[in-house]
Amino acid sequence: MNRSQSAILVINAGSSSLKFAVYALDRRPNGLSRLYHGAIEAMDSTPRFRVYANNEQALVDNPLTATDHRQAMVELLDWLKARTQVPEIVAAGHRLVHGGERFSQSLCLTEQDLAQLREMIPLAPLHMPHNLAAIEALWQQRPNLLQVACFDTAFHHHMPQLEQMFALPRQYREQGIRRYGFHGLSYEYIASVLPEHLDKTAEGRVIVAHLGHGASLCALLQRKSMATTMSFTPLDGIPMATRPGALDPGVLLYLLREKGLSVTALDELLNQKSGLLGLSESSGDMRQLLADPRPHAKLAIDYFVHHTRRAIGSLTAVLGGLDALVFTAGIGEHVPRIRAEICESLDWLGIELDGAANTSRATRISTTNSRVAVCVIPTNEEKIIARHTALLFAEQSE
Repeated sequence: MNRSQSAILVINAGSSSLKFAVYALDRRPNGLSRLYHGAIEAMDSTPRFRVYANNEQALVDNPLTATDHRQAMVELLDWLKARTQVPEIVAAGHRLVHGGERFSQSLCLTEQDLAQLREMIPLAPLHMPHNLAAIEALWQQRPNLLQVACFDTAFHHHMPQLEQMFALPRQYREQGIRRYGFHGLSYEYIASVLPEHLDKTAEGRVIVAHLGHGASLCALLQRKSMATTMSFTPLDGIPMATRPGALDPGVLLYLLREKGLSVTALDELLNQKSGLLGLSESSGDMRQLLADPRPHAKLAIDYFVHHTRRAIGSLTAVLGGLDALVFTAGIGEHVPRIRAEICESLDWLGIELDGAANTSRATRISTTNSRVAVCVIPTNEEKIIARHTALLFAEQSE
């Protein structure tokens, strides 16, 4: 490995963190090898810089003084420049939560694109400012570096029209108020690897359950999005760590009109105080809830399981049946009990779980008699970003 080789930098920026990975390019189709990954975290309190080799060996674990994305980016680029083993960074790929109606696929960013993306901040005010701050910070340090935007909404952009619409007057639809869907980079990755695990069934009727701090489900047919549980914002759908999931809009009107909540207080309630945390009154972390014997913790777990099952039933109706169910993300990949409880009352679909396989590291966790294949497949959003970035870099280099 040397500076004559090329690498892709993948960035996923949050409000107080900057997660990253470095992928070396080679000449194979989709040839990408992860070299390093890490994060600059807790920029709002006690910033720390951590870097790991691909074998998970810790290379750096140091405190920092960085308090914003610009300073964090300087620290990251300085570290990369100082390591002679790191190939030359030729492009950077960014996760952007929202692409709105304008951006239906990944693209090489220009100043004009960035201006249009700033206009979309009201669509995702908790995420987009930080996503864009990382792009701007990198442009300040490396103005000639190719930067690629990869959108969480893009995978769902071509859902059937009836799935994209709300039953609102046309004037609002024309203003971009529609179902966008999220977690698209995760679903795109799962769709890309389904043939490795499901053979011909991969092209059939598949539901993917992305269950983590944020949680949603997606119905796939021929590995394309047919419907998903999140909609205009990531608040919709099934309950999450701190978000309520689907909620009667009348509740919001009541809270504003009768209980005197301000818009700011309502925003905080919906994004930070609801979901598993609101139900349990103790935690939004599923691991902590499973270890908590108190009734409110059990209530939160039961509510999560019930509404995930309900969403599976709804998406099965959209697909006209079900051939496979895939669990992914933090809870989906690592919490066998939740997988078992979700599948427990889905025998009417033909799901039969293999208890031993479910508690092991097996990919296929359904029995041989199960009419529906049930799998656990780890997601990899950063690799999808690296793939898109490598492809666009290659096109620009021709």
